[in-house]
Formats: sequence, structure tokens, C-alpha cells
Amino acid sequence: MDIPLERKSSKFPFWLKITVSVLVVVLIIFVLTSSGGDRTLTIEKERLTLAEVSHGSFQENIAVSGLVMPISSIYLDALEGGRVEEKYVEDGAVLKKGDPILRLSNTDLELSLINQETAVYNLLTQMQISQNAARQNSISRLNQMTDVENAYIEAERIYNLNKSLFKKGVIARQDLIQSENNFNYQKERKVLTEAILKEDSLANKHVQQQEKSSYERTRKALELMRKKVNDLLVIAPVDGQLTALDAEIGETKTKGERLGQIDVLSGYKVRAEIDEHYITRIMPGQTGRFTFSGIPYELVIKKVYAQVTNGRFQVDMNFVDSIPENIKRGQSLQVKLALSAEKEALRLPKGAFYQSTGGSWIFKLSEDGNSAYRTTINLGSQNGEYFEVLSGLQPGDRVITSGYDRYKNIEELTLIH
Repeated sequence: MDIPLERKSSKFPFWLKITVSVLVVVLIIFVLTSSGGDRTLTIEKERLTLAEVSHGSFQENIAVSGLVMPISSIYLDALEGGRVEEKYVEDGAVLKKGDPILRLSNTDLELSLINQETAVYNLLTQMQISQNAARQNSISRLNQMTDVENAYIEAERIYNLNKSLFKKGVIARQDLIQSENNFNYQKERKVLTEAILKEDSLANKHVQQQEKSSYERTRKALELMRKKVNDLLVIAPVDGQLTALDAEIGETKTKGERLGQIDVLSGYKVRAEIDEHYITRIMPGQTGRFTFSGIPYELVIKKVYAQVTNGRFQVDMNFVDSIPENIKRGQSLQVKLALSAEKEALRLPKGAFYQSTGGSWIFKLSEDGNSAYRTTINLGSQNGEYFEVLSGLQPGDRVITSGYDRYKNIEELTLIH
């Protein structure tokens, strides 16, 4: 016969199980909510960099590095090739215009000069001989013309006399006709001789013009050849300092090879390299400022080089009012180059926050300064100190400008001292 067993009561009451289940569910919901929703972080206030948004003067500018250079440099190139025979000065010498620097030798060029001089002298001699011959011919023609004119006058006199005598019956008709024929002959002869004399004069003049033109061309060629030989002596084209001289005695230089340069010492300019991103915004007339020995100075862009190399282009800037004392060629200057005119704007001091947010948001402090909230902002232009605030902030707002790498996904910061 089976004996009924008594059911033992559960170790945990039913209500306790329900309570534990509810707590587990609440804990899961809390964890999910904490990981998926708005997050807060507590941080020490002293570890942050705080700044205040203000309204004031703003000018967009960029910082560029400039190099001090002479106001102009004249390059010395070998106008003619040759061997370096003499050096009159060394690199770094201060020269006056016309001072000799070095002398080259070129035997082929010097021989060509001698040949050219000989050709000019021969042509001059030939021209003189030709002119003498033409002069003798002209004299002969003039003498001949004198004889022809004399014969014509005499024939005219006899003919007129015979006409008178024939009317008086003193001479026969035959004598009159003979004197008339002689007169007509001398007349034709005179006309022909005058024409020949005129043609000879024009021909001689034409020949002389050709000879003179040929002589002038040859003489100019000689002058050019002499200039080429003179170019073997390299002289200073302007007052200045000789730099980068590259020539040693005995060295052969080819035509067009760079020998050095003359730096004009009457003033200086600043050459700066700028990122190609700004090439459309840079033009002559824009100004820049820098500080030298604690004194501010102003520069103005005079020339923009459009060629881009390695992502950068160059500009030349001149000093506006004065040049700093003791400034030297090759010194580096940090210049703030203005990209816009000064204006009144809402300004936000620059900081490392920009690297994390791209300027799209920032942590703004509450009025009591005990917390900070993520705030959407819109930034415009910038310079070395400020961003221009277009929207999202007001004058007097305090913000965190230090880096956000540790809490860029945080929505709210609790600040403690």
C-alpha cells in the first residue's frame, strides 16, 4: 500500500522570486539606457581651458613665414664662353657700377675679331678706291662737257653769222647749209653729253650708297664683335654686393652659365610662401604685419608668383613706412597676412576643440559654471587668435576650448573643483 508523501515547501517564497526578477529587468533597462542614451561625464574644472565669447574688431588673416631679401638682385651670366683668366674680387665684395669682377679668355672669339677688323679695313680701302675712280670719271666727263658746250657755242655763232651773210649774198647756200648741219650736230651732241653726265652721276651715287651701306653693315658687325670680346670682362652692372660667385681661375665657363649675382643694397623685400588654398584670395596691395624687436611693421604685397610648387606659391612684399634697423638678408619673419578688412564680429578664441568638432559644436558652460552642454555652432572666418561666430553663441558665453579627444561623444560635462 502506497504511503502519500508530504510536499516540502520551496526554499524561496514566490514573492521573493518575483521581486528578484523585477530588479533584474530594471537593472538591464538601466544598463541599456546608460549605454545608448545621453551620457554625462564628471571632470575637474582645472583640467579644462575656458574662454569667453566676445564682440569686437576682427580681421581674417593667415600666418606666413617670410624671408628677408634684397630689394632686387641682378644675375651675372656668362654672355660669352671662355676660360677664367683673372678674378678681381671675391664673393661678398661691395661693388660700384662698372667695377671689374673677372676676365674670361676666348681665342676663337678674339681671332674672329681680328678677321672682322681686317674685312672692315679692306672694304674701306676698296670703297675709297672706288670713290676716287668715280671722282676721276666725273672730272673727265665734266671736261668733256666743257668741250661740247664750247663747240656748240661756236657752231651756233657761225651759223647765225652765215645766215646774215647769206641774206646779203656774201656766201653761197652751201656754206650756210654746212654751218647749219654743224650747229645741229653740236646741239645733239650737247644733249647726249648732258644725258650721259646725268646717268653717270646717278650711277655713281647709287654705287656709293651701296658701298656705304655695305661698309656700315660690316662696321656694325665689327662693333658687335668688339662688344662680344668686351663681354669677356665681367663687370658690375649696378651698385651692390657680389654674392654666390662661382668661378675659379682656369675654369671654363660656357655661354649663358650663371657666374653669380649682385644684390642691390638700397632696400629689402620679404618673400613669403603661401599654401595654394589661398591663391585666389591673394593679390597685390594686400597688407601684412610682423613684429621685430618689439616694434610692429607693415608690409604690402607687390608681386604674386602664380606658379605653384609642392602645393605652395610665392609673393614679394615691400616695407610700407620703414625698414627695421639691423635687419639682414636671410632673416626669417613671421607675418600675419590680412585676407579681409577689419570688421566688428562675434569672436571665439581658438583652441584644440576644433580638431575634434570641426567647428560644428562646442561645450558651453551653464550660468552657474558647474556643468557644460554640447551646443551646435556655426563658425566663419578665422585668424591667428579667433574664430568668427556666425550662430549658436552670444557675447559673454563661456565655453571649453581645450581638446575633446576624451569626451567627444559626451553630451554633458559635470564640472567639479
